[in-house]
Amino acid sequence: MRWHKRLAAAGVTGVLALTASACAGGQVRGASSTPTPATTTQAAQTTQTAAANNEETFVYAPNLDVVTDWDPATSYSNENIAMANIYEGLTRYNSETKKPEPRLATEWTSAQDGKEWTFKLREGVKFHTGKPLDADAAKKAIERTMKSGGGAAYIWEAVKTVEAPDATTLKFTLKRSTALDLVASSVYAAYIYDTDGVDKDGKKDGGTGPYTIDTWAKGKETELTLKAFEEYWGGWKPEQYKKVAFRVTPQITTAWQLLQKREVNFVERLNPQLIEKAASTQGVQTTTTPSFQNLMLLFNTESGPLKDVKLRQAVQAALDYDGLAAALKGAGLKGSGLVPQGLLGFTPGLDPKQDLDRAGQLIESAGYGPDNPELTLKLTYAQGDDDQKLLVTLLSAQLKKFNITLNAKPMAWNAQWDQGKKKGQDIFVMYWYPDYADAYSWFINVFKSNPKPEFNLSYLNKPEIDKAIDALPMLTATDRALAEQSYADLQKKIIVDEAAVAVPYVQTYQRALSDGIQGYVDNPAYPNVVFFYDLKPTG
Repeated sequence: MRWHKRLAAAGVTGVLALTASACAGGQVRGASSTPTPATTTQAAQTTQTAAANNEETFVYAPNLDVVTDWDPATSYSNENIAMANIYEGLTRYNSETKKPEPRLATEWTSAQDGKEWTFKLREGVKFHTGKPLDADAAKKAIERTMKSGGGAAYIWEAVKTVEAPDATTLKFTLKRSTALDLVASSVYAAYIYDTDGVDKDGKKDGGTGPYTIDTWAKGKETELTLKAFEEYWGGWKPEQYKKVAFRVTPQITTAWQLLQKREVNFVERLNPQLIEKAASTQGVQTTTTPSFQNLMLLFNTESGPLKDVKLRQAVQAALDYDGLAAALKGAGLKGSGLVPQGLLGFTPGLDPKQDLDRAGQLIESAGYGPDNPELTLKLTYAQGDDDQKLLVTLLSAQLKKFNITLNAKPMAWNAQWDQGKKKGQDIFVMYWYPDYADAYSWFINVFKSNPKPEFNLSYLNKPEIDKAIDALPMLTATDRALAEQSYADLQKKIIVDEAAVAVPYVQTYQRALSDGIQGYVDNPAYPNVVFFYDLKPTG
């Protein structure tokens, strides 16, 4: 799910795809000796609790259930916070250098204007199943993911063929120029795995990462524990965390209390009041990082009152963007267009502004307003998300001035998404973040026409926009200046001309963690992921 896209109010992100993960929203959506979740014994639960309280265990407190899909080919939800530590891709994106860096591939080259790519694989790598990683195994994993057509498998859509000329070489021939080293760093669908190690019940995994599944008990508070894969290619040092536990904590106040008691080590999100308090609390450290995740109000362009573009533009103009940003107290900042700053395609000058006079004129020209019949608009948003609730409150108050009632319904992601796919609302509120550090995800997944709605929940259907979206990957690989211009043009068409969406803010990641931990880096290309292998306690 792409959480409240997709990841929990944090998305999702999530995409053409799809599994009920995304949050888009977003936000947003065991071991071999461990019983299946349905038969987990009390003894096993006790073991999990002990592991979560072990001083050598790093305890992460997510606010949503962790796993919805254990398949690394189709996984597309909150499980990325665990799977990014279990599985690895050919590359990993470095948010500081803004470039992919080696992971399972140690080097790579491109030819034919980005239509041919050759990756050299790291030697001495083992899967958690015990099998060695070689080019044939990597080829099978990528081809299986492509064939699945689920999750974010679309990231490989430019691939024509994958070859394994020798044990350490992967050669890709593409249908069009694409920055495949960047694609290969995706947080979803880019994993290299032992295809025989896939297990939907979470008893085992086929990854190469530093951690492997220890226990999984769906629905339990300590839902998932991981343990060190002792034969990890990177090796282990005594000070590194060998155990990880995910203790699901939906309530922010509870997570804060557990952090102060040192029963958890990491809280992915606190509200503005608590993050301010955390900054001055002994035993706690905080981090604040601009994200690639923004909130969108997707307008039903196909049916209902908002089929009229004037009403869509009116809703855009009615929202108090500055007031909302002020109320969020740093948790969300006004962006400019669909693409957050830091990604190719960010376009200055598209920051939204409230204009009540224009809103009133548009509403009146559409046949509504104070002297006309009342208009009711149906809106759905993420249940339990205080930021989205605040947005709804502000928008309701502004629209009421124009005799428009906002019938806003908070919903669990799966229910909201199911209703959206049936076109059962006028406004769909969700978060979105990219699957890899590229803006293409917003356009291919959210705004390209799709006869069977997945995340295209504005139901926009414009062939000229579709054509421009399809050209983005090639432009990104061959002519970045032209790609920048194309992204700018598309955003103006989608936001201004078609008024298919309003983008009130880009989320800021505000984390709190135990102060005795070193090495944490918040990488917005991997939303809510903690790379536990990089951490160490200070004593």
